[in-house]
Amino acid sequence: MSLIKSISGFRGTIGGKETEALTPIDIVKFTSAFAQFIKESSKKDKLKIVIGRDARISGEMVSHLAVGTLMGMGVDVVDTGLSTTPTVEMAVTDQEADGGIILTASHNPIQWNALKLLNGKGEFINAKEGQRVLELAANPNFLFADVMLLGSYSKDDSSIDKHIEHIINLPLVDVESIKKAKFKVCFDAVNSTGGIVLPKLLKALGVSSIVGLNQEPTGHFAHNPEPLPENITEICEKVVENKCDVGFVVDPDVDRLAIVCENGRSFGEEYTLVAISDYVLSHTPGNTVSNLSSTRALRDITEKHGQNYYASAVGEVNVVELMKEKNAIIGGEGNGGVIYPELHYGRDALVGIALFLTLLAKKNIKASALRDSYPDYFISKNKMELTADINVDKILEEIAKKYSSYDVITIDGVKINFDTQWVHLRKSNTEPIIRIYSESDNITKADHLAKVIMEDITNIIRDDMK
Repeated sequence: MSLIKSISGFRGTIGGKETEALTPIDIVKFTSAFAQFIKESSKKDKLKIVIGRDARISGEMVSHLAVGTLMGMGVDVVDTGLSTTPTVEMAVTDQEADGGIILTASHNPIQWNALKLLNGKGEFINAKEGQRVLELAANPNFLFADVMLLGSYSKDDSSIDKHIEHIINLPLVDVESIKKAKFKVCFDAVNSTGGIVLPKLLKALGVSSIVGLNQEPTGHFAHNPEPLPENITEICEKVVENKCDVGFVVDPDVDRLAIVCENGRSFGEEYTLVAISDYVLSHTPGNTVSNLSSTRALRDITEKHGQNYYASAVGEVNVVELMKEKNAIIGGEGNGGVIYPELHYGRDALVGIALFLTLLAKKNIKASALRDSYPDYFISKNKMELTADINVDKILEEIAKKYSSYDVITIDGVKINFDTQWVHLRKSNTEPIIRIYSESDNITKADHLAKVIMEDITNIIRDDMK
């Protein structure tokens, strides 16, 4: 059983003992803490909070607990039901609500669920705000509402349609071009809410033929729900078998987008943001942002357009904060997360699909040819498990010192930029692990670079033990 409390929300496995998993008691406590925080920060007596969930089999149970708790705290609840993370984010602003809760464990397996917390702008709460929620949850002293002051409950079945309407009205989404292209599109919704929203989106965009996989939102995921190449082999075969122009894969809460080319080859989740940024930059000059562990291909494409690229600490909140600071026109993460501020500040697979289809239609190009037009980079993802007594911070300091003659970034662990490759070391917040991500122009070089750094770490530990 697992329970992870972080500044961005609360995530855990269902079942087990209180404080050791995401139990009903923990759900009530965490929801109460968030409601208390919103009361403090908004300085309002009456609140409205939007809630929505993915299709996990635990979702209905978690939703009932969260809704009842919010009402018990005197909060008016607007329930979007089976929805997506970006849809709930947009519903917060559409409803002029004071905050939102998304019930989803994103790409985690079926045993997991989570409460993801949004502010009144429909954005994830920041580190300082998250810390306050953690404090309130750790020292519960909640004031629940008297019977005549209980919150109200209402359903909003229009939030998905409104989200799609916002997307098709974007200036850079060209529905007419997509219609003329007569695309045949395959999608894999991994048995979650993508099965509800993707057909609606594709029809609204004028896609002429749609092939849906794992469309029924049962919550029984047909495969590992993280949209990595090794988990999406079924759609790769179906795209070729059905002679589709492109395939789209989303995670259970539809904020990550993986793309499959017409020849069944994975476009590469790192390149989702690269391609869409290329299209946006070709029409709108401006800066771009991704996190330190994302491919440098985005930097290359941004500089090709004569614009500036910036790297943030890992985490959607950090990406959004830097995007605002640098006035970026597009950004996101290399996990297939596209953030397009013209719509909203949140990862959104739906707007990613709309912009990508527009790009294919306007260029009149096959997806595989589009992918081949971008520089090839390969990321090697590794980790080292350490004993609890090892000082991880000291290891990172030593690595930064050793490679100080290179471009070293220390805003989030240590990232070392070499001429044509990079390596990024980050410590886990929950266990004694160092994650080592490296990127180069071929996977052998990337693996070798990671191996060199791991040997450096081993030597540092050995020297400290002498």
